[in-house]
Amino acid sequence: MSKLITIQRGDTLWALARKYGTTVSAFAQLNGIKNPNLIYAGRSLRVPGHSGVSSFEPSRPSQSSPVSTSVKGVNGSSRLAQAARAAAMGMGGYNSQGLCATGVSRAIQNAMGFKVWGNGNQIDNNLPRDKFRQIDIPLSEALKIPGLVLTWEKTSTRLGSIYGHTAITLGDGHSSASDFIENNTLAGNASRTGLKIFMPI
Repeated sequence: MSKLITIQRGDTLWALARKYGTTVSAFAQLNGIKNPNLIYAGRSLRVPGHSGVSSFEPSRPSQSSPVSTSVKGVNGSSRLAQAARAAAMGMGGYNSQGLCATGVSRAIQNAMGFKVWGNGNQIDNNLPRDKFRQIDIPLSEALKIPGLVLTWEKTSTRLGSIYGHTAITLGDGHSSASDFIENNTLAGNASRTGLKIFMPI
């Protein structure tokens, strides 16, 4: 029989995947979850790697409350990802202008109503801790979740070695946005160090 778990309030799919030694994609595929950024407390999940026939059964809305790997609502991460894309297209499009922190700050201000100051390697210290929390997931998983703030302490460019880099994930598994849209953030990560990932709360 399959190992079933019950989603608890505060659970996220990436945290469950990490706990059970699997991936968000495997959990989502096995349980028929269309939006891995949104799961519901009180529902059952089948753990990948265990046999069985149970599925992701929806419960009545009044009996469960949403839990999300990327927070929805007023400080919604989807809104932050959309604001990041808009800021990037309004600044450099697909070409860096060397103003990554400006693009990220504009996106946060437009989506969440406050400005974050600093350059690429300072923004992580200036994100309000009542609005963001640092999470520990691989970049490959983070890129699947819209609206996460990425910061790197250093990059291989002259300015990047001084100011670092920052961007916001677009949730498509490969892109992020700052003052431009970077179509392959994983490839760009090879020349960057000191990655930190922050999730809106």
